[in-house]
Amino acid sequence: MKRIGLIFLLLCIALSAQTRTQVHMGTLVSITVDDHQELIDDGFAIIREVDYALSSYKAEGDIYKLNYWHFVQIHPLTYEALKLSQDYYETTYGYFDITIGSITKDLYRFGENKEFIPHPLLLQAAKVGFSGLKYNQETAQISKGIKVDLGGMGKGFGVQKVTEFFIKKGVKKAIVAASGDIRCIGICKVGVQDPFSEGKLFDIETKKSVSGITTSGNYRRYVASQKNNHLISPYLRQSEKTFASITLISELSSSDLDAYATAVSVMPYTLAKQFLDEKPLGYILITTDKKLIISKNFEEYATIIEQ
Repeated sequence: MKRIGLIFLLLCIALSAQTRTQVHMGTLVSITVDDHQELIDDGFAIIREVDYALSSYKAEGDIYKLNYWHFVQIHPLTYEALKLSQDYYETTYGYFDITIGSITKDLYRFGENKEFIPHPLLLQAAKVGFSGLKYNQETAQISKGIKVDLGGMGKGFGVQKVTEFFIKKGVKKAIVAASGDIRCIGICKVGVQDPFSEGKLFDIETKKSVSGITTSGNYRRYVASQKNNHLISPYLRQSEKTFASITLISELSSSDLDAYATAVSVMPYTLAKQFLDEKPLGYILITTDKKLIISKNFEEYATIIEQ
């Protein structure tokens, strides 16, 4: 549930690298490969498969059908994403909750042409709760009033699947990017966006052989103003107000990073810092009052290149 906050990509590989971009998962997806460029089509095929499995907007998608019919036969990718989402729900103390769809989809209608600001009473009355979702490897069902929204981890999940495939095929240097979720095989440079302007804060250059970088921010997707942004606390039923931008970098899977960034965005400040400090990752936090916080271990994962 985020928009792009990583605005510049430069793969530090040979000039023979090929980049192709297509629209999937409601955003631009770019794949850059130096070697094995014939695998780019396979990479986009994986993205399409993930999109149709997890989309709540495509009528062919499992989650769209689940939200409409309340019961559906599911694809193995859908089962995997639901299982991961339950793990994230438990790990993040309930702040990552895919049943927030009753608010993001039914009330605000983010991503649709009929977005509007719901009355606080409607927000408080919305049905949110992971107990309203039941699933196994073959089927999924939801209680009346529950809606599922996998936007908080879906792009990271898709990026992860493509890079796993590339690594198995022997790719040594590549980037897969879907909005604010990026995964690098080999060293890459990424520009971190200033959430208060259209420019960059600085570039970062990764250090690990494989790195995931993800960002979450309140400044790209909202209704009327940033006070009504798409990052909704499942407890308060309100848009997040603490962080303007969160960037995470790690060798952890991109689905992990995507979900953690989504959850931390709506956590209280102290809990968010505690949660991140306990994970094997580096972070850049920018609060809504323009404070910049960089984790003490950030240089373990990447170098900050000042402008």
